[in-house]
Amino acid sequence: MEVLGIATPLLVAGVATALLTPVVRRLAESLGVIDRPSERSVAHRVGIPLLGGLAVAGGFSIGLFVALRIEEPPVASSHLMGMLLGGAIILMLGVWDDRYGLGATAKFTGQLTAAVVAIASGFQMGHFTEPISHVSFMLPTPVVWITSVLWIVGITNAVNLIDGLDGLATGVSAIICVALIVILAQAGELFGFCIGLALLGSLLGFLPFNFPPARIFLGDTGALFTGYMLALLSLEGYRQVTVITFVVPLLALAVPIIDTGLSILRRARTGRNPFRADQLHIHHRLLARGASARGAVLQFYFFTACFALIAVSFTDLHGYVAAACLVVVLLLTLRLLSNLGVLPFGADGIADPEPAAAQVEEEES
Repeated sequence: MEVLGIATPLLVAGVATALLTPVVRRLAESLGVIDRPSERSVAHRVGIPLLGGLAVAGGFSIGLFVALRIEEPPVASSHLMGMLLGGAIILMLGVWDDRYGLGATAKFTGQLTAAVVAIASGFQMGHFTEPISHVSFMLPTPVVWITSVLWIVGITNAVNLIDGLDGLATGVSAIICVALIVILAQAGELFGFCIGLALLGSLLGFLPFNFPPARIFLGDTGALFTGYMLALLSLEGYRQVTVITFVVPLLALAVPIIDTGLSILRRARTGRNPFRADQLHIHHRLLARGASARGAVLQFYFFTACFALIAVSFTDLHGYVAAACLVVVLLLTLRLLSNLGVLPFGADGIADPEPAAAQVEEEES
């Protein structure tokens, strides 16, 4: 792949997003679509515009158009249209939620609809490759649909759930996107490569406006859209990578997946609604340990980058070596989570989030 084919769509998407963001910010302010701190919020600033996802989606669309014109990958029109239609559904869902608010049932229904559209157009987990013998097994159709829906809806919500600090979801998603781009390039999957370049460029173009202290937030519009596109991007790579096919995208998206999984387990153990917001996510724990808001975001970036590098390296591992390395990664991850105070789930392992919130408010005042 030529440098022009990489740099041009990346730059176009970034510049387009950077130009669109001030426009979207003024639009959000004029419509009154501003942040209202919730139980999940750390900083209690009011009046920060939402709808940043519109700028990200706009830059992504422009960058993707340029990338497809340069690379001209062989892709079925139904595959492309399924991605765009599903993305449009998620985007409208997020806009409505940012403006008027939506209940969990309505959100899930919209996400499920977008997932079904994508799966029907070819974004799916159709096989499983056993990591030792490399033998691939085709999955029954019902299993394909169930696992693919769970993956798309799960990743979409995982990115939305980590959107609790300025610049966190944007930067983490950009790092994950880099890993997936490399994996897709190694596999020669040009269409996914084009999607990745456009998404990465749009996230990088938005990050300067979103990095702490943020002047505009992604909102559910951007967090859901970004999560949805990352889910489809990882499925595009999953279709091609034949070595530990399920582990590679899992590792690339490990940080938001772990954070979401721990949140569900924690709330289920205490008998609370697993979808109710709280201040016990990993980034809240970092703040409770004395990190500044910017420091917590940078630490989260570092964790994500480590898993991204591991994911890329796993594409070249084979057999028992891959299995052994996976066990080591699992043990180190458990140790890291224990050091952060995320484990155990009992009362002794739950830090008081209030000092973290107070600290961020003091830094931003």
